[in-house]
Amino acid sequence: MEPLASRIRPESLDTFVGQAHLVGTGMPLRIAIEEKHLFSFILWGPPGVGKTTLARIYANSVNAVFYELSAVSAGKEDIRQIIKTPSLLPGQPKILFLDEIHRFNKSQQDFLLPYVESGQLTLVGATTENPSFEVISPLLSRARVFVLKELSVDEMQIIINATAKQAKIKIGAKAIVWLAELANGDARQALSMLEATHHLYGTVSVVNLKQALQAKFLRYDKKGEEHYNTISAFIKSMRASQPDAAMYYLARMVDAGEDPKFIARRMIIFASEDIGLAQPTALVVANAVFQAVEKIGLPEAILNLAHGVAYLSQAHKDRTANDAIALAMDDVKKHGNLPVPLMIRNAPTKLMKELGYHKGYEKYTTEDLMPEKLQGRKYFPKPKK
Repeated sequence: MEPLASRIRPESLDTFVGQAHLVGTGMPLRIAIEEKHLFSFILWGPPGVGKTTLARIYANSVNAVFYELSAVSAGKEDIRQIIKTPSLLPGQPKILFLDEIHRFNKSQQDFLLPYVESGQLTLVGATTENPSFEVISPLLSRARVFVLKELSVDEMQIIINATAKQAKIKIGAKAIVWLAELANGDARQALSMLEATHHLYGTVSVVNLKQALQAKFLRYDKKGEEHYNTISAFIKSMRASQPDAAMYYLARMVDAGEDPKFIARRMIIFASEDIGLAQPTALVVANAVFQAVEKIGLPEAILNLAHGVAYLSQAHKDRTANDAIALAMDDVKKHGNLPVPLMIRNAPTKLMKELGYHKGYEKYTTEDLMPEKLQGRKYFPKPKK
């Protein structure tokens, strides 16, 4: 039987929940759907937030033939077959929904490009990874990128409640809240848990949900909750300087089929966020690991990942640079573009010099160079004596 999440998929924006910044009144994707604009785009966001549903709603709005492929299993021949298949109506557009587009390698993306460029295919890609890293520039330049957000707990409750009513599943108010909070913004995960619990127990309560979670078929979903739990445990283990635990969670992710580049990118972030000034070479090592993973691939690249994890886990930790930029960003958002002190302004013209730009500047001045409103503001702690 088709999964519950697919059976109750919204067919129009009237019943779609979430992503108000894209499909709310006057927002770009809603306008495109209502005005029937035909163009290629990529939906970037976490799992279970409506990427496939929006692609289907869009295809229906432009009266297109909808083809759905997963980049994990699809190849060039699948695309050739779509191109060869005639549309039902003359001039009817073909929309290719390519799920996990980041899994298409460069060669496959190069093959797809001419068909998108010529208009033979309208591409709607879906990805959980940053398209800037995973989609080739020529293809990316021909597609607009829409960023989807994780669903809020309130939005999750609306979806769970509406689905339960539609599927005639008995679920209590407390169970709805519990399930909404547990699913971490992933509607597909929540509805899979709802359906599994209903099949096992008939009614859905908090107790039944907890028991159903122990079922083997819900133990691991690399796109859902377990994916985020494991990467969180991995990062926290390195942060706590526990290489054994970090190595264990690395092994779990690799064994589950996690994209090794996803892991390596998190290591690059960790090198600056948690190690920072304490051991600046950590960023060099993390970048080298990413490059090695990119060049070699699994299974051999697990050695590069293990090397990096061992190094980062045992490195000294210092979050002062991370904390400092967070404070600075807060000030920028709070105060906006405060006037730069005249002394450190550029003075390329005579008029600017006459107005005092650059006047009194010394390379190694001890004067406070912050804008006047932030004079005395410190982001870094005082050095220990």
